[in-house]
Amino acid sequence: MQKSLSELKQLIIDVEETKKSVVLEKLPYAREDLDPVMSKETLDYHYGTLAKGYVDRYNKEEGNRDFNEAGAFLHNIFFLQLTPPSNSKPYDSSADFIDEHFGNYENFKNAVEKAAMEIQGSGWVYLARNGQIKTIKNHQIKNDIILLVDWWEHAWALDYQADKQKYLKNLWRTINWSVINNRLSIKK
Repeated sequence: MQKSLSELKQLIIDVEETKKSVVLEKLPYAREDLDPVMSKETLDYHYGTLAKGYVDRYNKEEGNRDFNEAGAFLHNIFFLQLTPPSNSKPYDSSADFIDEHFGNYENFKNAVEKAAMEIQGSGWVYLARNGQIKTIKNHQIKNDIILLVDWWEHAWALDYQADKQKYLKNLWRTINWSVINNRLSIKK
């Protein structure tokens, strides 16, 4: 059976889309800038080896493409929302959003910690656009992420050993609330 011209054009578009490449976004800070919350060694391993590996495998069409694409996607969201440690707290739209859905920042952090500690093994925890705390098993592309916490062992084990709660408590010091405010301003 012969294909029509429009079917052939669509086939070419489909092939081109499947061959798209992904990139690992450059960090907006030096690898040592998140210390003591996240050490340079952790960033070298987590960003420089593992996250880069998802990108490389996807672009070389090795392994599971969906898994690798989602791994690259999630790591780009995670790393770009971090900033050198400070005592910053949500402000403007992020503070309003958190207050609206959780009452206050402490309640929000407690809700994230509860969801994270319920994960058996590894995964991701995120604040969704609808105000819910959601989890991701393994890697999946989600288009409703406002704030993302990497809950895989490689995110915390080098610096915190088995103390995942301490990792999470310290991670709040590295959230760039300006990035979160920008994400909230994007209407989906």
